[in-house]
Amino acid sequence: MTTTIQDAILPARLKPGDRVRFVSPASPVSKDGIGTKVLEDLGLVVEYGKHVYDVDDTIDYLAGKDEDRLADINEALRDPGIKAIIATRGGKGAYRIADGLDLEAARNHPKLLIGFSEITILHMALLKHGVAGGIHGAPWGESFGKETAASFVKAATTADPITITIHSTKNEHTHALTTRGRAEGVLIGGNQDSIATAAGWALPNFDKAILLIEAINMRIGHIDRQLTMLINSGIIRNVAGIAVGQYTECGNATDPSGITTCTEIDILRDRLGQLGVPILGGLPIGHGKNPIALPIGTKAVLDADAGTLRVTAGVR
Repeated sequence: MTTTIQDAILPARLKPGDRVRFVSPASPVSKDGIGTKVLEDLGLVVEYGKHVYDVDDTIDYLAGKDEDRLADINEALRDPGIKAIIATRGGKGAYRIADGLDLEAARNHPKLLIGFSEITILHMALLKHGVAGGIHGAPWGESFGKETAASFVKAATTADPITITIHSTKNEHTHALTTRGRAEGVLIGGNQDSIATAAGWALPNFDKAILLIEAINMRIGHIDRQLTMLINSGIIRNVAGIAVGQYTECGNATDPSGITTCTEIDILRDRLGQLGVPILGGLPIGHGKNPIALPIGTKAVLDADAGTLRVTAGVR
């Protein structure tokens, strides 16, 4: 059975006593690399997947074997007592298991899936089948700061229907991409590399949606190739608007010829500008300083003139 994003049932908000579980769907994490203070301060019961600290013997950028990483996330999806699944980190490898998610369990037991970067492909795979509950971001304040932790708490625990407002800032260099206009639609997206990797097999329909994109450690040619593919394939050709987050550690590699001077901003403007829709850049979302956590797959309003992205709550 396939449902639409509009039909998706939102998970319940997190409240004291709820069980939440860390899993590692992508790259390995050290035993001191998981921050739990924010979760424990909320009164949540923190658990860990059986393979959360695994490292694959052969492909050591993976947090254990594909089947074990998938087993951990599916076990959490199937457990009605687990109210949120939290990815320990991104990295690489979630794309290897995204097609094996237990979609029936995800529908039957709605819960939050929290993470960003590589975890975008899991958010996309679930949204493709009408499963909401994604939060693009991280709960721990130790690594990203108090603003990040506070935004997570608001996104995951607020009881009443809320709208999360993210303001564009000139502190983020992608603010230079901002155009004019206003757009409404379901907010879909996250990490550009993961969106491109999911093309053709794990993406929901982006028509009339607001596309969210951010990236880390991508060169201009990489950004150009992926966006060109996403546009020419028709995947993002009919979006209503584009929200651009942090493009961290992106740009030119060393060019011995000294000829190439364009930047990632030039490439983003050239590729995205042809879509003719409102673009709001400068959003503190992604891998940079104090990234904001926000729901994915709920209705949003992008106002380029006001410099705001307003996102409807992702919990009930």
